[in-house]
Amino acid sequence: MRDNGGGVILNVGSTAGIRPRPGLTWYNATKGAVNLASKSLAVELAPWKIRVNAICPVIGETGLLEAFMGMPDTPENRAKFLATIPLGRMSRPSDIANAALYLASDEAEFITGVELPVDGGRTV
Repeated sequence: MRDNGGGVILNVGSTAGIRPRPGLTWYNATKGAVNLASKSLAVELAPWKIRVNAICPVIGETGLLEAFMGMPDTPENRAKFLATIPLGRMSRPSDIANAALYLASDEAEFITGVELPVDGGRTV
């Protein structure tokens, strides 16, 4: 990227690295590290026009849902979890993809070092 005049690095952090949940200490810590490494690299690589950002999704409905909820995936527990997301739903793959497309685009050429929550308002 240095030799080619710049580029974009996108890391996948998590809302857990911004606003952690109990019972997920090591997951929260590793995602916090991804988020902070992204900021540090943004500063370090900026002289070469390399932008670095972290996308921080809220939980999505995947095979790991129950593990990330930290409790059984029951309708009651899912409702409690969804109640913490102001827009009232989990993330979808298209939500994350659209954020990545934007951050990698020329329209975001002046954006570096951000933790972009894709979270329906969870971290507010």
